[in-house]
Amino acid sequence: MDLFCPIPISQYPHVLLAHGGGGKLMRDLIGGMFLAAFQNPLLETQHDSAVAELAEKKIAFTTDSYVVRPLFFPGGDIGSMAVHGTVNDLAMAGARPVYLSSAFVIEEGLPMETLWRIVRSMAGAAKKCGVQIITGDTKVVDRGKGDGVFINTAGIGVVEHAQTVAPQNVCPGDRILLNGDLGRHGMAIMAVREGLQFESRIESDSAPVHETVLELLRAGVQIHCLRDLTRGGLTSALNEISAAAGLTLLVEETAIPVREDVHAACEILGLDVFQVACEGRFAAFIPERDAPHALAIMQKVSKDACLIGQVLPPLPRRSEAKAGPNFNPSPNVILKSAIGARRILDMPTGEQLPRIC
Repeated sequence: MDLFCPIPISQYPHVLLAHGGGGKLMRDLIGGMFLAAFQNPLLETQHDSAVAELAEKKIAFTTDSYVVRPLFFPGGDIGSMAVHGTVNDLAMAGARPVYLSSAFVIEEGLPMETLWRIVRSMAGAAKKCGVQIITGDTKVVDRGKGDGVFINTAGIGVVEHAQTVAPQNVCPGDRILLNGDLGRHGMAIMAVREGLQFESRIESDSAPVHETVLELLRAGVQIHCLRDLTRGGLTSALNEISAAAGLTLLVEETAIPVREDVHAACEILGLDVFQVACEGRFAAFIPERDAPHALAIMQKVSKDACLIGQVLPPLPRRSEAKAGPNFNPSPNVILKSAIGARRILDMPTGEQLPRIC
C-alpha cells in the first residue's frame, strides 16, 4: 500500500470545511483517500447504499462510534480500534464478520497526514480481519468542534451455526472464561495522557477476537453467551449478564490476570482495574462439560486465558416482610477475594476513563 498521503499536501495540508461540503474537494478526499484505501468492488459502485448478497443466511448487524483521545496510542489507534471493536461486537453474537461501513466526522484543521495514517491503519486492520469496508460517509465540522476525528462503524456478520448466543441462555453451573489479562487498553491511553512511565511499556490489548470465537464454534463447543469487556470493563459486562439472565455470578479475584504494571498504574490513578475498558477481551459463559475444551482452545491464542468463576443457582425466594428493608433480591456479581472474603462487584456509577474507546 502507498505510504504517502494521496491528497496533495502542498495544496491542502489540513482538512477544510469544504472537504465535507459535497463539492470537488470532498470528491477528491473520498476518491483519493477512502476509496484508495478501502478499495473493493462493492465500495467502488459509489452508490448511496451497497448491495451485497448474503445467500439467505442469518446475519448479525451492529454499530458503534469511536471517540478516543489521543488518536494514536501504544498498541493501536482510532482507526484499527474502530475495526476491531465492530468485528468483536459481531463475534459476541457468534457471527463471522463480513462487511463494515465507516463514517468519519472530521474537524477542520486536522492534518491530512494524520487522517491518512488513520485510514491506512483502518484498511490494514480490515484486511487482517477478513472484512471489507463497503460504504461510508464523510462530514467536516468547524475547528474546535470535533477533537480531531470521530469514527462511526457498522458491521454485518453471518451466523453459520444453529446456536443462539445470548445472555438469556446463561444457566446455573455455567463456567465463566476470560480470554486474557485485563486493563491494558485503558492504562495504555492513560499512561500517555498522564505522562506515566513504567519499566515495561503498556500497550493496548486492542485486537480482533472473532477467530477465537469461530474456532470454539467449529470445535463444537456450546456457547451460552459472550460479552466483550469494553466500557465499564469486566465489572459492567458481568453485571449486564447477571441482570439479563436473572442469576448471580461468582468470580475469583485471584484467577483474574492483571499485569503488575497495569495494576500499579491503576493504583496511582485510583482506578478499579475491573472497571477499565479492554478492546480485545471477552468473557464466555460455557456449560461445565465444555469448559475444559473451550479453555484449551482459548489458551492456544492467549496463555492468559483462564477460568474465573461460575454461575450460581437462583437464591431462595424470600418475602420482603421476612427479608427486612435492606434485603436486595436482585441478581448480582460476587467477587471472592484472595483472603476468602466476598463482596458485591457493583456496576460502575460514573465514567472512570472518558474518551478511551
